[in-house]
Amino acid sequence: GPASGPAAPAPTGAPSRPTGAPTLSLSFQWPVEGEIIETFGPKQGGRRNDGVNIAAPEGAPFRAAAGGEVAYAGNEIPGYGWLVLVRHEGGVITAYAHARALKVAEGDRVRAGQVLGEVGASGRVSRPQLHFEIRRGVTPIDPLRELPRRAGA
Repeated sequence: GPASGPAAPAPTGAPSRPTGAPTLSLSFQWPVEGEIIETFGPKQGGRRNDGVNIAAPEGAPFRAAAGGEVAYAGNEIPGYGWLVLVRHEGGVITAYAHARALKVAEGDRVRAGQVLGEVGASGRVSRPQLHFEIRRGVTPIDPLRELPRRAGA
């Protein structure tokens, strides 16, 4: 596709985001609109979040953050509920968990923005949300470093 233009400068007084430039060459888009209810990284009680959890209405569509190939679509991984993994260039994988329904199958090619499924509360969560991860190999990367900054976020 056409090259995107230069990024708009961040407004002054914008909330801080994780320091450092994005680490990946891919550009990502938000998989779903919503409030971030859990951020990336270590949490109380010794657990850690390998992605971000975004609150969204039950049944809302969630979309591929970048183009790639569906590496997994199912619900066999405990805690994640219905889960989609998309493999991108450079060994990068995005994960989308807690879905209510999936619209893609393993092996499908997807483009950025294509609907992968519907937000739900499957797995170990109490309210509808999308758990979203970006990994390079097995290393989780903070999605907020890679996603475009949202207006009002």
